[in-house]
Amino acid sequence: MSDAENAGNTVQEFLAFKLGSEEYGIDILKVQEIRGYEAVTRIANAPEFIKGVINLRGIIIPVVDMRIKFKLGEPVYDQFTVVIILNINGRVVGMVVDSVSDVTSLTEEQIKPAPDMGTAFSTEYMIGLGTIDERMLILVDIQRLMSSPEMGLSEKLAA
Repeated sequence: MSDAENAGNTVQEFLAFKLGSEEYGIDILKVQEIRGYEAVTRIANAPEFIKGVINLRGIIIPVVDMRIKFKLGEPVYDQFTVVIILNINGRVVGMVVDSVSDVTSLTEEQIKPAPDMGTAFSTEYMIGLGTIDERMLILVDIQRLMSSPEMGLSEKLAA
């Protein structure tokens, strides 16, 4: 197959996860590992959505609860709750989500621009909507989101 034939078929892999009733996807290359939810150590005066920190093999990492951050109802911690460990620009951060679904491959044709319609995530943090048959993934630019001033992690992560 020539490069020209293959040009429009770039495939990206996304880790699909649930927050409330919506399914989201983030670039699999930003995911370091997935862990079951465990108790975190609270940090005084941290924003409510920063659950605290965990010790990950000797590295202290902040853990963000996305359900609290995006006001998606009262978080429930059960056997499905997981922490996605992200590596963003060499900084490690944990993200609590309701559950992880699978790793999904999407071609450029399957990724549609996101309409601006007041979702939990501002469209500036969205790559678009991934469509697989009847399923729709809200694709999040996790690097941009976690580095954003509203998350308040960039200066804390730099320390």
